[in-house]
Amino acid sequence: MSDTLYIQTDENMEVHHPHVYLQDIVKLSCSNSKILNRLRVLPVASLDPKRPGRYVLSAMDLIREIQKKEPDLEITLIGEPSFIITYQTKSNTSPAWCWCKVIFVCLASFFGAAFSIMTFNNDVDVPALFQQITAQVTGQDGSSFPALAISYSVGIGLGVLFFFNHFGHIKLTDDPTPMQVQMRLYENDVNTTIIEDQERCFDALTVENK
Repeated sequence: MSDTLYIQTDENMEVHHPHVYLQDIVKLSCSNSKILNRLRVLPVASLDPKRPGRYVLSAMDLIREIQKKEPDLEITLIGEPSFIITYQTKSNTSPAWCWCKVIFVCLASFFGAAFSIMTFNNDVDVPALFQQITAQVTGQDGSSFPALAISYSVGIGLGVLFFFNHFGHIKLTDDPTPMQVQMRLYENDVNTTIIEDQERCFDALTVENK
């Protein structure tokens, strides 16, 4: 009875060296430890050290390389038929430059959000609305009674904290924040687009060769 190798692939795997081995990009499981150890160090790709980026790889290519090494081995694929290798070199960026970029993003986000809120308040004329509500409820001039404006300002800040479920290292609940969800959706869309574009280019090249 032949041994069975299980290969689990993810949509995007990150590597930090140009010589890629099988164990770097997939998860392997096999009852035969000798076969498993041999396949873990099986070379599958040799990338250009000077060209970090994303590379699309097919699981079928991996299976063919494994079959050349172990022709009697049964292979079961679990996961994506095509996936991305993200090759990143070690960054030599100084911590000071990283902090400068973080501060710039924070300032841009803060002033951008403040500008958006102010333009919204100006469009709907929120101060006049507060004055009208105050005059109807209390019978006084709303311009000298800023309780609604203060509570509105505090409510915006608290609403943002509750909505994003994140303040520094503190999370209100264990659920992922809306920003994390959106970033995950964006990452999945990017990976899908890269894989589909690569497959279309391959199909077009195949048609031309025919």
